[in-house]
Amino acid sequence: MASSIIVEGVEAGYGSVSVLHGVSISVRAGETVVLLGANGNGKSTLIKCLTGVVCPHAGRIVLRLDGKDIDLVGRTPEEIVNLGIATVPEGRRLFPALTVEENLLLGAYRAAARKHVNANLAFAMEAFPVLRERRRQLAGNMSGGEQQMLALARAMMAEPRILLIDEPSMGLAPIMVSRTIEMIKELKERRSLTVLMAEQNFNQAIKLADRGYVIVHGEIAFTGDTADELRNSEMIRTLYLGGGE
Repeated sequence: MASSIIVEGVEAGYGSVSVLHGVSISVRAGETVVLLGANGNGKSTLIKCLTGVVCPHAGRIVLRLDGKDIDLVGRTPEEIVNLGIATVPEGRRLFPALTVEENLLLGAYRAAARKHVNANLAFAMEAFPVLRERRRQLAGNMSGGEQQMLALARAMMAEPRILLIDEPSMGLAPIMVSRTIEMIKELKERRSLTVLMAEQNFNQAIKLADRGYVIVHGEIAFTGDTADELRNSEMIRTLYLGGGE
């Protein structure tokens, strides 16, 4: 079942502060698209627009689901989750006073996922063995890397068709960043997901990107139609790899 997202001319912000200025991107079915940009350039705001947390004041966000176009602007986060879009938010946003298993079960609140909660819980424990070992541990007592695994597994409990991931490398040691990126790639392949990942760590993001965008000051400054175009971009060399004059 095909699912994709089309963003056209989105303008959004917070109160009188404008953050996104005519942003247009697309994520086709089965792709992994990366949204690159330094902190404060609008990556998280765009993710929040896609999830219904922030409502754009201009532009369109369309979910194309099995040949049918569904307008996401104005829908609640619950409605968007029920359409098959799950999010791994920036900073993980777990429930620290609940156990690993309780956090996972909270991820299965959409109706379609509740029907398969036991199978999805078994999949999460198999995909992330550390979660099985620590299923009774409080989430707040886990390391940053373990919490990121839990956040990924919690999103998978919703049986998503589209996975949005915001800054998965934030606060993690380099070795845990690499492991997290590998787990995202594995989950995408095993569950045939469509993935949009907002990230500022170019060297890690490029490991799983089919293509991507660079956002600067709330505008799309570069579009790479392939991973090679991203690698060879002079802008990316300057912004992320220390190149340029």
